[in-house]
Amino acid sequence: MATPSEAQFDFDIGRIDFWAQPARVRDEAFAQLRREAPVSHHGPPEDALGIYDGEEAGYWAIARYDDIKRISRDPKTFQSGKGVLFGEAPPEMLEASQSFLAMDAPRHTKLRGLVSAAFTPRRVARIEEGIRSRAKEIVAEAVPHGEGDFVELVAKRLPLVTISDMVGVPDADRERVVEAADVLVTVTDPEVSQGKPLLEVMGTALWTLTEFATELAKEREAAPKDDLMTALVESRVDGDRLTHAEIAAFFVLLSVAGNDTTRHTTSHGMKALTDNPDQRAILLGDLEATTPAAAEEMVRWASPVTTFTRTATRDVELHGQEISAGEQVALFYHSGNRDEEVWQDAWTFDVTRDPNRHLGFGGGGPHYCLGASLARTQLRAIFTELLIQAPGTEVGEPEMYRQGAFIHGVKRLPCSFG
Repeated sequence: MATPSEAQFDFDIGRIDFWAQPARVRDEAFAQLRREAPVSHHGPPEDALGIYDGEEAGYWAIARYDDIKRISRDPKTFQSGKGVLFGEAPPEMLEASQSFLAMDAPRHTKLRGLVSAAFTPRRVARIEEGIRSRAKEIVAEAVPHGEGDFVELVAKRLPLVTISDMVGVPDADRERVVEAADVLVTVTDPEVSQGKPLLEVMGTALWTLTEFATELAKEREAAPKDDLMTALVESRVDGDRLTHAEIAAFFVLLSVAGNDTTRHTTSHGMKALTDNPDQRAILLGDLEATTPAAAEEMVRWASPVTTFTRTATRDVELHGQEISAGEQVALFYHSGNRDEEVWQDAWTFDVTRDPNRHLGFGGGGPHYCLGASLARTQLRAIFTELLIQAPGTEVGEPEMYRQGAFIHGVKRLPCSFG
């Protein structure tokens, strides 16, 4: 029997061209799902990589805020160990790139625990002065250009140097690491793939990151330093050291998550301030008091990570739909962040919004974003400096990555500093 989405709706949220539309246009479809079919079954997402074997069972789309939080906080019923990406990828690529993101307890608990000390609010607070200093330098170097690409001049730079400093990536290697990480999440964009087979492009990028991390781990084993890579090579799980493959997989995950999400939120946030000068005025009135809430609203507004998936471990009913054990559910965070039942004027950018318990860092539970405190600190730092050094900065229309349902990514963003 057909489910509501298959029988009634004239859109396909699994197609790449659906995700090439503006966020507000896409949300017209998700608003309909939230109203009429908050849990709806869909066929497999478009097979951009060409690896489906014809036996895929599709997925359940979860569109409402409360359901996303419920599933996120119930890892016994909805597990991550069978994969978290919307759409298929070769198993060897997933193993080499997802680290504890696609693990369940107890292995997830132990491995995440090894690296979590580097991302606690207390640890982030200790490096906050360095982040603020870096943000000040970045803006000071960008403003004399007068105009240019905001992504290149500002948005991508602070997360790049922050994560590189923490891990211990040498200056000479930072750009190629970030470029390879970008490829992994934007490979379906024609400008990125440049006509080459997508699996080949992804494989090259993954090998670049894996080889780099493996060599850096060997260097730290021979000559330890005060950085995260040294902590990883010296750590133990169940008495055993992490293998180079495990360290490399975490490095790949960190390179993507630590760079892309903050970078794209910064771009979307600057666009929102340009379009809403009244909100910029609120910030300029008292930067120290207003930037914490503004950072939260920017993350909600951007929803930089669009979706992750879980797999049901048992039969469960949700909104009258029977989800069977082994079936996949897709959590659409951006839809939850526009849920009319939760947010008043969800499409209004409001830097004073309180409370603001958005889903931009996930829905809670054991897989809540490890770098949330770090991202908040970076956003506060970079917008403080922008509004101090160039309070009249404006951006134009963003050029978005044409890709599937993972990163809400800004490729280029024309700007003028003022």
